[in-house]
Parts: sequence; structure tokens; C-alpha cells
Amino acid sequence: MATTEDQVERVRELVAAIPPGRVSTYGDIASAAGLSSPRTVGWIMRTDSADLPWHRVIGASGKPANHLATRQLERLAAEGVPIHDGRVRLAEARWHF
Repeated sequence: MATTEDQVERVRELVAAIPPGRVSTYGDIASAAGLSSPRTVGWIMRTDSADLPWHRVIGASGKPANHLATRQLERLAAEGVPIHDGRVRLAEARWHF
């Protein structure tokens, strides 16, 4: 099933709503948007997130993707997100929609 424009906009709205100092997982966003898979959120983030706080979206493990790790963790740390050994402490930083 193709991703609709409404689904893309809903994901964008949810990502934009994550406040500084907090994070959300791809799965959290998929669930809040009514999507069947976190991968859909990942696809949307890869193709349409330049103007969003993309750094506040992280995998369920709390660890960013290798190609984004340094930049993402630096941005999150600057916002006060708790990080330990290269992982976001989701129990403390997770935003609930």
C-alpha cells in the first residue's frame, strides 16, 4: 500500500511536535500516525524532513544510525537529552504523544 500525502503530513506534524530535550522512536511515531510500520516513518524522514527536528527521532534501541550518530548525538546533547555510551536514555527522554 502506498504512503498517502495525509500520512506524510501526519508524520511531519508529529515530528514537529517533539519538544527540545525529548525524543521519539520511529515506532512511537508510526503508532501515533496509525501506520503499520516504523519503516514507513523512516522512509518519510529520509525523503521529507530537512525542515524538521529530525535529530529527535531515534531507533527503539536509543542508538542513532551509524551515519548520523555524531551529528545527532551532538544536537541531542546540546538540548539536554540524557545520553550514556552513545545511546539516548529513552526512559528519561521519550516523548509520549
